[in-house]
Amino acid sequence: MGHTITIDIPENVYEPLTKMASYAGRTPEDLALEWIANASQLTVIDPVEDFIGSINSGVSDWVDQHDLYLSQSKNQ
Repeated sequence: MGHTITIDIPENVYEPLTKMASYAGRTPEDLALEWIANASQLTVIDPVEDFIGSINSGVSDWVDQHDLYLSQSKNQ
């Protein structure tokens, strides 16, 4: 069973949406639905989430510097 949602899309969002839909041979509504469906999958609960914060690594900036730390560990 589907549901209908009516939203007011600003011009700066609608214009690229219609261009991309036209390029793909689809309707803006179909493309918007695909985008919403894909975005909704990003909110699925991560099984590792329960462990986040359970270990104190002593490194407070790992979120911003993880690429640097990973590259350093590969060079050792």
